[in-house]
Amino acid sequence: MITKDQVLKAQSTWGEGVVKIGSLKESRADCEAYASEFLDKLYAFESGTVLFKPTKCEIEQFRPKKAYALSYFIAGNDRACKEDKGFAINPWIKVRFENANIILDENRAIAMGNYFFTDISGNEAKVEYTFAYKLFDRMLKIDVHHSSFPYTIDTIV
Repeated sequence: MITKDQVLKAQSTWGEGVVKIGSLKESRADCEAYASEFLDKLYAFESGTVLFKPTKCEIEQFRPKKAYALSYFIAGNDRACKEDKGFAINPWIKVRFENANIILDENRAIAMGNYFFTDISGNEAKVEYTFAYKLFDRMLKIDVHHSSFPYTIDTIV
């Protein structure tokens, strides 16, 4: 059975990884290498389908392949999606999760809530998320990542 502590550790590792990616932005080779390792370690791209829908995407909203996720996190001249600016290289100095709730199962966990990204000026961005995790060799890997900005009355269509 997956435990709440495993999910909290996975979230902490994810947040620390996003911060580290940003800290490496001045060394492109190191940033690319670390971001690729980050995706291999925390996402299940090599094991099957990953439903990845990051926050700041308008044209290519859904990113089913590692290359598209990498493009979202670090962009670059060879990015897979031209609209990407490199979300993780903002850089962020802190990421914290506030879970609305977590569903735990034998080999799957789903967490939903808000996560908050703090930039170098101390400004905090609030984003809604849902992450689903699968257990692979006693490691949780993300196979569903959905995030979006909170609804505001100004966004009525």
